[in-house]
Amino acid sequence: MKEAFSIFYNSFWGTVNWTLDSLFFQVPWYTNYFWGLILISLFVWGLEIRFPWRKQQALFRKDFWLDGFYMFFNFFLFSIAISGIYELLQYFFFSLGLHPKSFALIDLSTLPAGLQLLLFFIVLDFVQWTTHILLHKIPFLWQFHKIHHSVKEMGFAAHLRYHWMENILYKPLKTFGVMILGGFEPEQAYIVHFIAITIGHLNHANIKLSWGPFKYLLNNPIMHLYHHAYALPKDKFGVNFGISLSLWDYLFKTNYIPNPDAHIKLGFPGDEKLPKTFWKQFTYGFKQEK
Repeated sequence: MKEAFSIFYNSFWGTVNWTLDSLFFQVPWYTNYFWGLILISLFVWGLEIRFPWRKQQALFRKDFWLDGFYMFFNFFLFSIAISGIYELLQYFFFSLGLHPKSFALIDLSTLPAGLQLLLFFIVLDFVQWTTHILLHKIPFLWQFHKIHHSVKEMGFAAHLRYHWMENILYKPLKTFGVMILGGFEPEQAYIVHFIAITIGHLNHANIKLSWGPFKYLLNNPIMHLYHHAYALPKDKFGVNFGISLSLWDYLFKTNYIPNPDAHIKLGFPGDEKLPKTFWKQFTYGFKQEK
């Protein structure tokens, strides 16, 4: 018990100190997630201001500040809160003889670093795409994912507006994605992480961007707008589930872009019943809504 408490304590305060070090530039710039998120957000917001797709949308759109708070809550505050728990789970699995390398399906250690990162990016994106489908298809999980789909005006900060329960689901599955890639060095993952944040911000931004012929590979704001559409085809529980890559949607026939229209209604039937404040949304989803 004492060892378990020590693991929890050290992990929790290690994450707190890492966050503070990032805030005060005490970590290498290329691993500084705090200021990296700030710079990426300002860059994409600048694109929204300079090249707005929905020109009538206000600079500080509906729920701008709420979404901004969600960004920092999900990215940092909640990560700090649960860091010790994940470390304890890892300790528990190790004590059972379940080492991550025992799950490896692909050995990346002999491959060039660039190819390792590419394969890591692709595998991780597929895991997240699959998880995203589960969030829509399983009623219990959809209750939490509704928070993300309650966005009524799209903007970059809507990217990280999601219920904290999604962290509980995504992180273990993303960890599993890392585990099947034997030999991968996690310290290299920051490159993939920054790329994914940038693409995610762009997908939710108020800009018209399709990537031209690369639209069949990369997710984009036009495609993702229809993921948030209020009205969907009757035979679909959702469309355009891509996180960074649109490839999976085209391969598995979940793509849907009937007509690139900037002014479609967003949300879902019944979204008017969803709480409007962060703290009420924090506890949303744990009981069956009437």
